[in-house]
Amino acid sequence: MHVVIDIGGTRTRLAGAHDLGAFLQPVIFDTRQNYREALDALYAAAVKVSAGASIEDVAIGVPGVLSRDKRVLVHAPNLLKWNGAAIADDIEGALGARVVLENDTALVGLGEATEGAGKGSAILAYVTISTGVNGARIVDAQIDRATYGFEIGEQFVDDSTRTFEELVSGRAIAVRFNIPPRDLGKDHPIWDELARITARALHNAIAHWSPDRIVIGGSMMNEVGIPIDRIWTHLQALPRKNPALPEIAHATLGDFGGLWGGLARLRGERDGKSAPAGLGSA
Repeated sequence: MHVVIDIGGTRTRLAGAHDLGAFLQPVIFDTRQNYREALDALYAAAVKVSAGASIEDVAIGVPGVLSRDKRVLVHAPNLLKWNGAAIADDIEGALGARVVLENDTALVGLGEATEGAGKGSAILAYVTISTGVNGARIVDAQIDRATYGFEIGEQFVDDSTRTFEELVSGRAIAVRFNIPPRDLGKDHPIWDELARITARALHNAIAHWSPDRIVIGGSMMNEVGIPIDRIWTHLQALPRKNPALPEIAHATLGDFGGLWGGLARLRGERDGKSAPAGLGSA
């Protein structure tokens, strides 16, 4: 039995899999802010989805920056009591199964590259604009190598001191207007403003990563949210050296992109295609 886990700042999704082609019915529960309580909840859920079968390996996506050897969660902005947690060692000790740890955005990107809107793309840029903002580069259906990981929400896209994440994230917009972003309505002018800012960030991603496709997901990309057609319009207006822009598509795997990415990551381990320790992305 294999187990795939996607830990978010508010919700955790977990599923078992008899093989690495598909997962069984997921279990979803609130993410515990206390790390020790979270470990107990993860252990109980993993035992439940394995239905008594021996667990061979586990892939886990976590919302934060990992150590270079991908064993420790160094910094999790939405799970502060998890900072410094040796998650890989702790889960291995609890379940007696090998653990592969990745950044949650990178795992979702891998899921989209193998089973979703990025399928067939050789070089995919995956971007999520939600409560926070991040992205990952997926090359030949593998998470690209990086020293610590990708943090594209930290880029600066205008003359202010605010980052891309501080300008367009759901958290930032909720603070700015004092209501949830979805309550602004789809015709609010803020969405075109955010599309223009996002176009600048994607321009940078294209310049740095040269992808053949960009997939964008997250709650800020819903029907009431940032329209892709407006991003495309603003992106086309920016000067560039590349002869053509990559296509841009909505993510299609919804809440379970990280679980699909977990299966793909375990397949990579099985097939010997994972990045060397210390040189993997987070």
